[in-house]
Formats: sequence, structure tokens, C-alpha cells
Amino acid sequence: MRIDKYLWCIRFYKTRNIATEACKKGHVKINGNEAKPSREIFVQDQITIRKDQINYEITIIAIPTSRVGAKSVNLYRIDNTPEEAFKHVELMRLSQDYYRKKGEGRPTKKDRRDLDDWFDTNNTDIQDDETDF
Repeated sequence: MRIDKYLWCIRFYKTRNIATEACKKGHVKINGNEAKPSREIFVQDQITIRKDQINYEITIIAIPTSRVGAKSVNLYRIDNTPEEAFKHVELMRLSQDYYRKKGEGRPTKKDRRDLDDWFDTNNTDIQDDETDF
């Protein structure tokens, strides 16, 4: 089975097209080597997938014949992703340096107030500098 179809079948990606694009961008590796979408996979292959700032590590147990239900996904793969990867992303989200992704929605009221305060302090600094001439 092709790697893009397998990732779609085990519900790692919502559509097969998204799985194909991930392979083309180099986000999917099989046994440490970058995989093209048409690469064939076999049982016991190690797959590494970079998705949402997490490197998922998956071992293939069996190959499905078609897309499987969410409850039976674990019959076809073993998830070897370390817990530290999830904790690291959660810490990034809680830190002040993290900001929402582009197109992820409107800023919250607090975000807008922070932006207004930042612009006000920068504008007053610029106006003060202009009067020094």
C-alpha cells in the first residue's frame, strides 16, 4: 500500500490529498528516509511524521484494505511518540512567546488591548523623537 493512502486509512490525515502534500513537503519519513507519496510500506516499517510541531513515531502492525474507523485504528499501528513531545508543545502554548497561527481567528479582547497598548507606547516614543529636532 502507498504511504499516502496508509496515512489516510489510519486517519492520520483527513484527506488523501493532505497526506500526499505532507509527503511531498518532506514531513513523512519511512525508516529514516524521506518518503514520496507513492512509496510502498510494509509491516514493521517505522514512520516518522512531522505534524503540528510534533514528530509522531509510528510502527506499522498491519495494512488495512480501506479506511478504518477511529476505534480500530490501533489495530494497524503502534504509536511510539514520546510524551515529552506533547508536553513541549503544551508548554509552548502556555508561554507568552506563542501566538496563534495565521488565519486561526480573530484576536481576543485581551490580545487587542495588548496590541493597542503596544502601539500607543511606540507611537509616543516616535512623536517624542520627532520633537527633538
